[in-house]
Amino acid sequence: MPCERCVPEVETVKIQVIARMHSDFASKFGIPRQSGLVDSLHSTIVFEPEFRNPDALRGIEDFSHLWIIWQFSEAVRQGWSPTVRPPRLGGNTRMGVFATRSPFRPNNLGLSSVKLLGVEQTEKYGAVLHVGGADLMDGTPIFDIKPYIAYGDAHPDARGGFTDRAGDFLLNVDFPATLLSRLPEEKRDAAIGVLSHDPRPSYQRQPDRIYGLTFAGFDIRFQVQDNVLTVKEVNKV
Repeated sequence: MPCERCVPEVETVKIQVIARMHSDFASKFGIPRQSGLVDSLHSTIVFEPEFRNPDALRGIEDFSHLWIIWQFSEAVRQGWSPTVRPPRLGGNTRMGVFATRSPFRPNNLGLSSVKLLGVEQTEKYGAVLHVGGADLMDGTPIFDIKPYIAYGDAHPDARGGFTDRAGDFLLNVDFPATLLSRLPEEKRDAAIGVLSHDPRPSYQRQPDRIYGLTFAGFDIRFQVQDNVLTVKEVNKV
């Protein structure tokens, strides 16, 4: 039904960037397809100067998880399409855009649930939030942060639509010790976790192809054969 109180002349609203994500992903490639898949991924939320008021975070440390509303800043385009092709369906089947989490949406908004690891007071940036499991690229603009409330937000009996039948994409990761040692120790588990979730586009399955993932300032080259991802090279960017 049409909204009687809506003003049809108003087609846009103002929305401000309140913070930006600082993560180990310099590009979209390799970012987990959903938040919470790789708990060992640690990122930092840094607020914009206007919003560095400690009162705005009062009580936030009492929550274990947060909702992050952000922008698919690398997917902004003119116009929109009512259907998209989810990668988990091979990139060929079309679904309604509002039945997916595709970045190519009318307003390019993303929603992620992250674990709050801590609040740190810094001299340069004021209070920053350290979070785990985020699926955001470095520099991603954040529009809002809300506490995750288990009694209302968790639905154990929820159905996952086409994602329930999209298959298991986890890979076994063969990361030679000599190459793994090139990564900082605190980044190794996260790197293995990211690789295990198969960073390749779903429509690319060539066993002889070498892929490159930029993570935490390193270029990680890998190959996938059968169900095993083997790391071939690790070089500092």
